[in-house]
Amino acid sequence: MHRKTAKEILADSFRELAQEKPIDKITVKDIADNCRYSQATFYRQFKDKYDLIAWDHAQRVGKIMARIGTEKYDWRQTVMDAALSFQAMKRYLANLFRHTSGHDSFARHMTEIHYNALKQYILKNSEEKSMDEMTDMYVRVYVLGTVSLTCEWILGKCKATPEELALVYEKSLPLPLHAYLM
Repeated sequence: MHRKTAKEILADSFRELAQEKPIDKITVKDIADNCRYSQATFYRQFKDKYDLIAWDHAQRVGKIMARIGTEKYDWRQTVMDAALSFQAMKRYLANLFRHTSGHDSFARHMTEIHYNALKQYILKNSEEKSMDEMTDMYVRVYVLGTVSLTCEWILGKCKATPEELALVYEKSLPLPLHAYLM
């Protein structure tokens, strides 16, 4: 049986509060009180609520990326699972996009998290210690495009099913990245 860590409990608390309130109205005190933790416990785990948001999203992306290459789990399944995950959390993610701004913009964090996850996967599977500049640029272009489209989709500016979104993610993968992901 998996026992939740303090970080997981605080993230659950935050997501629960985000169902009822705009993100910018939720305080660290609210998060801690909601799960009966102290603010000191919160600050031992995270520097602020934006750190919690980034950590939580990185965990979710990491779990999806970790499955690539296991038991018939390919890039197509990865992007499908990502689209379904975004669909399931659409209301929460829309709250993040609408109610975080400036330095702590969730879209900026999301881009960096997706870039780092894809870069680490490529490095792990290529046995290289670093990525060459061209591959790095392909990863950045792909991530910038898919995150931008995801943001528009979550906010209702792009009408598509999760299956259609996953197909676009799959088909828009730059050819030089196919060797690592397809």
